[in-house]
Amino acid sequence: MISCNLLRRIDPFAVLSITVSFLLYLLTLAPSVTFFDSGEFITAIYSLGSAHSPGYPLFVNFAKPFTYLPFGNIAFRVNMSTALSAALACYGVYLLVCYFLAAETLTEDKRWSGLYAKAIALAAALSFAFTGRMWLQSNHDKPYPLISFMAAMIFYLLFRWRDSYRQGAERPYYVYLGAFLAGLAFGAHQTMVLLVPAFAFLILAMEWRLIFRIKEMVLAVCFALLGFSVHLHLPVRATQNPLLNWGDSKTVGQFLWNFLRKGYPVDKPERGWDLLWTQLNAFNVPNEFTLPGLGLLLIGLVAFMPKRRHEVAAYGIGILVFLLVIVGYFNTPAELIFLTEEFFTPLYLVSAVFIGLGLYYLLKRALATLPTAEIRSWPVQLVIVVIILALPLTLCLRNYYENDQHENYIAYDYATNTFRSLPQGAALFTWGDSGAFPLWYLQGVERMREDLDLLHTPHLVFSWYLDSFPELFRYSVLRTIPLETQYPDTVLKIAIAEQLARRSVFIDFSTRYSLPFDEYLLQQRGITYQLENKTGDTLLPPDLSVWTLYSERGVSVGEVPFRDLDTGKAILIYANCRAEGGELLLRLGRFAEGIPQLRKAVAISPEMQAQVSQMLAPFGIQ
Repeated sequence: MISCNLLRRIDPFAVLSITVSFLLYLLTLAPSVTFFDSGEFITAIYSLGSAHSPGYPLFVNFAKPFTYLPFGNIAFRVNMSTALSAALACYGVYLLVCYFLAAETLTEDKRWSGLYAKAIALAAALSFAFTGRMWLQSNHDKPYPLISFMAAMIFYLLFRWRDSYRQGAERPYYVYLGAFLAGLAFGAHQTMVLLVPAFAFLILAMEWRLIFRIKEMVLAVCFALLGFSVHLHLPVRATQNPLLNWGDSKTVGQFLWNFLRKGYPVDKPERGWDLLWTQLNAFNVPNEFTLPGLGLLLIGLVAFMPKRRHEVAAYGIGILVFLLVIVGYFNTPAELIFLTEEFFTPLYLVSAVFIGLGLYYLLKRALATLPTAEIRSWPVQLVIVVIILALPLTLCLRNYYENDQHENYIAYDYATNTFRSLPQGAALFTWGDSGAFPLWYLQGVERMREDLDLLHTPHLVFSWYLDSFPELFRYSVLRTIPLETQYPDTVLKIAIAEQLARRSVFIDFSTRYSLPFDEYLLQQRGITYQLENKTGDTLLPPDLSVWTLYSERGVSVGEVPFRDLDTGKAILIYANCRAEGGELLLRLGRFAEGIPQLRKAVAISPEMQAQVSQMLAPFGIQ
């Protein structure tokens, strides 16, 4: 009897808002490690360590239980945690739309009116789920869906508090719980602080004198600090020397260095109108929801402004603060704007809520022109369903193909191919994050090629990083110089010279073309290069044997739909390495070996056709 009553209380539309999005995310989920921060995040999660500054302790601890699932590799399990947090964020949209529409009546028939409202809330949730940005963040490890879900919960708690305050029954525990979640969410991503002005406005807009309630203010701050205490994970785990211990936050100084992101100095570009416009376009509602979606958003804002002016204002404050800080203060360089595009996901969540309200308003105006009996007819019902589902279906069809990562093994293969290029006991120096992090995951988590030392060049200027390789750097010259005053390329050359005296030393493609290596002979081995002390101007032919060991799933044109920036770079690296090796073989007179390499380069990257033709022309080959 109790179970039957419980089942009756379950909202099937709420369940659908989670399950539909989650199941679709699972269909497009990346099967293993991907590029960018993926390998580093997974390694930190697996070892309960610290990811790159500011450490992401909440995200690490949220995803850790998923690593114990009895199926799939560790990367797949962590990706599932992100898919679930994204589905919960979609439920957040559903919950907020239902809250706004609870007091609304769409038709005179209350039963149908309630069903329509829930269907519209579901459509808003799925519209958010199928945006390109949210979908991209759902199918591999990302902290942004988690912070979006928590932001939705904080908004909901504040709305409930405002309702109780209007009724004269103050319930400050709503605010305290919201403050706790805000502090906790700071451990998922620091952009949570940009939503605090919107949260504060929703409180003070009810009664500005609340700011003088010192006791309540102190309690709210204490609850926020209690949530923020998740950051104790960083120093506590640092004492255990986990597999990935970014920043080594054992001391207060190192914790602050890590938390305040001191390891990422960026030269700010000169401001200009073109750059400013590009920066502002990092938040792009039409791109995410289409132009009809933008129209519904504007209608929702205008239609609900009279009765929900504070909520509309809070949305505007959120947008303003995000843009002032991310665009105004950060002044992001053009090449890094793609990073800031990730930050706006909580604002897209709120946008989806008002899109749902706009759809509700339009449908209400349309149904007002029809008699009740006609509204209940099945042709009208069918039209209503089509109208409600039009936007989410459009977004799903528009974004499914390009966000389908279920066969995306490119990062996994790129890392394993790198391993296949290296002899036993070698040292590999990497440069870019995408070239390093998948290697960290495969070696640290999947326990592949533990005989290798993987050294990330940009980190060689940090003492905490050298500490993670005690056998390599205990007596290194690097311990005797002030690293904070050195450039990575200088430190790299010192480290290479030390390692080359005792073992095989390799660099990856990014390192090869980031610095000159005129003092060394380079032999290409697939997508890596072995360094040897220079004894003359001898050209070392590429070692073609490693190519036969490689797996190149998804590298050829059209094999895998998903192509982000780093995936595209990896594919170009394969093509360029083929072309570089082929050209060198031509110069050595080994045409039978060189020409197939050049043809393979064009097969991988057809845009290299003109470049390859120029390589062949001096030899009279077309």
